[in-house]
Amino acid sequence: MEIYRSFVVRLLRNYVMGSVAALVMIGTVMMVSTLQFPKAQLMHLIVIVAISLLSMTGFEWLTLKRQLRPIRRFFAAKRTDRAELNGIYERIHRLPEQAAYRILGPHLFGFALPAAGLTWWMFFKGWIQFSPEYVAIAAVCALLIAGMHALAEYYLTVLAIRPLLLEVRRLGKIQHGFEPSLGGRIMVSFQRKIRLSTAMISLFPLLLFFFATSIRLQYVDHEFAREYLIWALLIVILGAGVAMVGSWLLIRDVRDPVKELTEEMNRIQEGDFGRRMPDLYGDEFSALIAGFNMMINRLEIRQERNRQLTQSYFTTLAAALDARDKYTAGHSMRVAEYSLMIGKLSGMSEEQSDLLYKSALLHDIGKIGIPDEVLHKDGKLTDDEFDIIKTHPVLGENLLQQIEPAEAMADFLPGVRSHHERYDGKGYPDGKAGQDIPVFGRIIAVADAFDAMTSDRPYRSGMSHERALAILEEGKGTQWDPHYAGLFINEWRRRQHLHGSPDKRVS
Repeated sequence: MEIYRSFVVRLLRNYVMGSVAALVMIGTVMMVSTLQFPKAQLMHLIVIVAISLLSMTGFEWLTLKRQLRPIRRFFAAKRTDRAELNGIYERIHRLPEQAAYRILGPHLFGFALPAAGLTWWMFFKGWIQFSPEYVAIAAVCALLIAGMHALAEYYLTVLAIRPLLLEVRRLGKIQHGFEPSLGGRIMVSFQRKIRLSTAMISLFPLLLFFFATSIRLQYVDHEFAREYLIWALLIVILGAGVAMVGSWLLIRDVRDPVKELTEEMNRIQEGDFGRRMPDLYGDEFSALIAGFNMMINRLEIRQERNRQLTQSYFTTLAAALDARDKYTAGHSMRVAEYSLMIGKLSGMSEEQSDLLYKSALLHDIGKIGIPDEVLHKDGKLTDDEFDIIKTHPVLGENLLQQIEPAEAMADFLPGVRSHHERYDGKGYPDGKAGQDIPVFGRIIAVADAFDAMTSDRPYRSGMSHERALAILEEGKGTQWDPHYAGLFINEWRRRQHLHGSPDKRVS
């Protein structure tokens, strides 16, 4: 609550300073140094200003209380839910814009309407005497002053809300383990801010000088004042045009590098680290782009390191599994290589091929849960023992589901669970058939069968590559997916023919 009180004090201090500058200093310049009134009329004007100030303060205080009430209630509460944290975070971000509207609404009209009404009333009473056009000029000047005050109040409030935002993020982290964020949403476009700021900064002194001078010249020469008015309007119009062109050039100068940075960040978010942003700027954006490119370099190094660690992790798991049995040493690595070959031949992307390779490395991970006396049995397995062996795809899936975070293993589960399904639906554990079998499962099934047939076992020697290929050929469409089995068979024979490698195994 202390942070909220400090914020309110800072908000009120900024408001008082801005109001004093806008209504007293500038108002004094316009009233005292520009207009020439007798002391009695000047006192009447001071009374008008005082009453209008009270009206303005009352209206604006009520508006400010309504804007701050939900924020005060939030900081007074001891605990809030996630939805309220997100809501209050967004509400605080809206305070600068609300401050600007408050100045242009209750602030301006709370002062201008009573002031105009009292001025006209005193004018008809004969208590003050001046040209009626001065009231119109005063209204325009009040609008200008309020606009400049709103601009200053906006940027001061942007600074004032930062401690509140940091506190909301801290509370979110403590109470719910997350930090509220806008998630990239734009509350106020910087193009709008630059356009309005440039227009106000450029036109405010020009228009203020124009109106003050036109009034001042009325006391000197009415005819010259009219000629001056036409000439000065032309200058104001030209000044407005220059301000608009300047703001457009400034916006473009800032918008283009920001747009490029945003596009690059979106590309990085998708995992594309292949490019670096060219440094085409000679201002502070040059340092920003250099830092951005340095960040990409470090992210790329870290990604490669993580990739190597992940690859090592999968390879170590596969090696640990194969080490249980000297006859299956290297089996997981070979199945992974064969699967990768089939995946690339089928036109898989690099990302999908990598997932397939890792799935194949882990395809037999469930055999960790198979008893040694069953897994290492030399002779033929009994029906009960074979039923135990058939549980390893499900055991493997369950084992991987225990690894956190769960989504990190999600892509590997289908291949691990379904690599013993048959294309004709007679496989296990789910009896899926045809295209219902996950793609990774259909590919690994071909690679696993080929390596199993060509590897030595305690009870038999591995068959020749050609004999294994013939069995795969016979089983296309029944045991194995005909497309993936065909890709493997054709590629293996192509490589044999290309390298002239004789098959030394006997059938």
